[in-house]
Amino acid sequence: MKRVVVECLSKWYNICPQQQQDGSFRELLVAQARSLFLPQKKVRFRALEDVSFEVGEGEIFGIIGKNGSGKSTLLKILSKVTSPCAGRAVLKGRVASLLEVGTGFHGELTGRENIFLSGVILGMKRWEISQKFDEIISFAGVENFLDVPVKRYSSGMRLRLAFSVAANLHADILLIDEVLAVGDYEFEKKCLQHMEGASKSGRTILFVSHNVQAVTRLCTRALLLSQGRVAKIGPVLDVIDSYYIMPQGTHDAAQL
Repeated sequence: MKRVVVECLSKWYNICPQQQQDGSFRELLVAQARSLFLPQKKVRFRALEDVSFEVGEGEIFGIIGKNGSGKSTLLKILSKVTSPCAGRAVLKGRVASLLEVGTGFHGELTGRENIFLSGVILGMKRWEISQKFDEIISFAGVENFLDVPVKRYSSGMRLRLAFSVAANLHADILLIDEVLAVGDYEFEKKCLQHMEGASKSGRTILFVSHNVQAVTRLCTRALLLSQGRVAKIGPVLDVIDSYYIMPQGTHDAAQL
């Protein structure tokens, strides 16, 4: 069964070059007046272009690439944080995402309240969340801070709780960005072990990381992005070999 199907996905942004900010008041006034009569040139920035792939049930699928290659943009589209400009992405089942430290948490709410809030967002009943509550707290190791507002948590505490919530509340698809790099070695090891177990139980995981050792350990297949495009997709070792030999590139932009 295909849990994730992405077809010809594209995302771009129209950027207007910023006007000169320094100079005298007169120069700024003249520049503003000119902008009323002279059309500004826009630049189209292509974050993703014609990306397609499929991920099966119970598969851990790696997504790698240089900085700025479009990895985080792809996960934001899959988690419905932003919408694509073209193409489509179909995810079958409940989706939990961990895109950055504390994603989805309300800073004024306590850890306990945020756990239940996250469960409700996933469509779970209160009794279902209560069943998983002790497991979440044990994994995160924040027992002594349950009734403290999350805004007072350290980045490591927010990461532990966020991962524990995403991993332990019932979700068919788990989207994980490079946030595990914030944690220490022991916690990262614990997270990787948990993802291996989740995959064996039939959950699908999309794992974005620069840690090629972790990707090699967890994934059988991977996707390599370069400048928003698919550079390679296939067995994880082949994709990682291509990643190592890929030159550092920059996104292209087209004037409109």
